[in-house]
Amino acid sequence: MATTLPGRAAAGKTSRGGPDPATPPTKARRKWLSWKRSTPYLLLVPAAVLELLIHVIPMVVGLWMSFIELTQYYITNWSEAPWKGLGNFTVALDFSGPLGRQLLRSFGVTLGFTVLTVGISFGLGLCAALALQRFGRGRGFIRTLFLTPYALPAYAGIITWKFMLQRDNGLVNQLITNDLHLTGNRPFWLIGSNAFVSVVVVAIWQQWPFAFLMTMAGMQVIPDEVYQASSIDGASTWQQIRHVTLGMMKPINSVLLLLLFLWTFREFNTPFVLFGPTPPASADLLTIHIYSSSFINWNFGLGSAMSALLMLFLILVAGGWALWNRRISRDA
Repeated sequence: MATTLPGRAAAGKTSRGGPDPATPPTKARRKWLSWKRSTPYLLLVPAAVLELLIHVIPMVVGLWMSFIELTQYYITNWSEAPWKGLGNFTVALDFSGPLGRQLLRSFGVTLGFTVLTVGISFGLGLCAALALQRFGRGRGFIRTLFLTPYALPAYAGIITWKFMLQRDNGLVNQLITNDLHLTGNRPFWLIGSNAFVSVVVVAIWQQWPFAFLMTMAGMQVIPDEVYQASSIDGASTWQQIRHVTLGMMKPINSVLLLLLFLWTFREFNTPFVLFGPTPPASADLLTIHIYSSSFINWNFGLGSAMSALLMLFLILVAGGWALWNRRISRDA
């Protein structure tokens, strides 16, 4: 009567159904190991195909468009558009010409818009997270209330702000003129210089809940023992916030600021819904300027070159940020 060794599954099989590693390499075992190694890559194929179709191919086509003279005369047949080389980039970067000056002005507006939006959004998120950390009852309700702008669809939130900012019937003018009596005249918020204030306020309203969510999550991982030890050493509340909270959250805040900068600098929905394709000069952000050059002036080659320059700028910002953080971490 045949017996089997203890701990060894019958017929060279493990309890999980795969070949026993102690058995000699057979054809079935080699096939099973090959399938096991290739399964993760096969599971990545759908995501890789979608990434190729949605991001890589359109990006390559956009870069190709930036090197041809694709205007309204060749829009029906791209293959006949003449090769322009770096001509579109030269026109975009010629700051002595009208198109170059408009692009430079739009870049300055976008940079100011980004710095203000990111700075105030980060500050509001940090203050809200610090204040909520000291709450006992009602913390969950207040957290949900803070996240409401982040949960709303972008278009619905922005179009609501557009109605609120109307000069004659808007809630903002009703509040500052009739209720608070801050001014006697109803200002224009969607035209003129106030348009920049409007787009910054709406962008902050959209962005700060994400900053709050990230900083709140980062504070949850800081041990209470660190605060207790610093309190025993005589640290004040401000010193705890500066050296403990912000000190231990440097990696999180670094990533958060980078993401906010990249998202805000290429913001399109907010100015487009508020002002349409032709915003006031004070709110002519770079993305809207590129859209107008492409779909209003029918110069897709120049618009693609501007998009390529925008992508290059953001890549340089992200790369410089990464190098700076690596140097700070190495010195620390």
